Amino acid sequence: MTSPYDIDEIFPGDDVRLPRRQHGNSPQGLTVTLMADYTLRTRAWLPSAAIVALLAEAGVSQAGARATISRLARRGVLEGSKRGRHSSYRLTAAAAHNLAAGGRAIASAATTAWDGHWTLVAFSLPQEDVTRRRELRGLLRWLGYAPLYDGLWISPRELTDKLGAHLVDVGGVTVFRARHVDVGATGRAPLDAWDTTAITHDYEEFIRRWNAVLPDIRCSRITGPEAVRARTEVMDTYRRLPILDPGLPLDLLPPGWPREPARDVFNAVYDGLAAPAQEHVRAVASRFTTDPLPDVRAHTVADLLAGVVDVPEPVAGRGR
Repeated sequence: MTSPYDIDEIFPGDDVRLPRRQHGNSPQGLTVTLMADYTLRTRAWLPSAAIVALLAEAGVSQAGARATISRLARRGVLEGSKRGRHSSYRLTAAAAHNLAAGGRAIASAATTAWDGHWTLVAFSLPQEDVTRRRELRGLLRWLGYAPLYDGLWISPRELTDKLGAHLVDVGGVTVFRARHVDVGATGRAPLDAWDTTAITHDYEEFIRRWNAVLPDIRCSRITGPEAVRARTEVMDTYRRLPILDPGLPLDLLPPGWPREPARDVFNAVYDGLAAPAQEHVRAVASRFTTDPLPDVRAHTVADLLAGVVDVPEPVAGRGR
């Protein structure tokens, strides 16, 4: 069974190489989350020194933070600008597009009606073509597919335009939309592609961990760097759950499936920490610039659903 840490990319895309998922918070993944959570709505610029300071609060060394920023710029995730000796960075348009699409998918992860059909993607790629196989599997995983067999991935949802366009370029792929026919104990049921016991455990751990934090959030006891750290962690943890459980049909699942309770907890924590986290990010950034910082804004779950990058470009030079 594939673990959440085997997902090759946070948000796969053709125009930008976002950081690989790792067990825990990698500096690159942490940087992308910070930039997305507070600058995605406007692609605002942040002074590089402010990014370094925010990463230092999460335990990343100054040298490690600067190396991370440089790597993300080379990968097309960040773009830079200099004013004298001072540099600023923001998300590239391609990175913002991919992150917004991924955020919308995370925020909209909820139970929908199922027509009883499964989408099957069968592929045969040369074993030596490791890169293409990894990219296809990463994309399938992100879009809610799971391997019933090595070269047969399935989903309860219809084929999306994004996946369809990608499969045209891959070659060696066949797609079906069909109902399952039970042939008895010798056959594998479609739901066997997912480890529902492990997914239930992940949901329950998430709910237990973050339910304990809600009283402090409601009483405004979480502020400053702690608010930013907690908001980053809850996003980093929750965004794996809709990939592990891509809207699996409730009538096939055990009673009391914890998808909706986990979603409610995520919404409460992520939105509840938005204001104090935004305040802290602005306070840190203001130490390194005299420009106003209205474009440094924390978005909510509702903003993610609405599409957080459907806004005008920031005014040139603002926030640098």
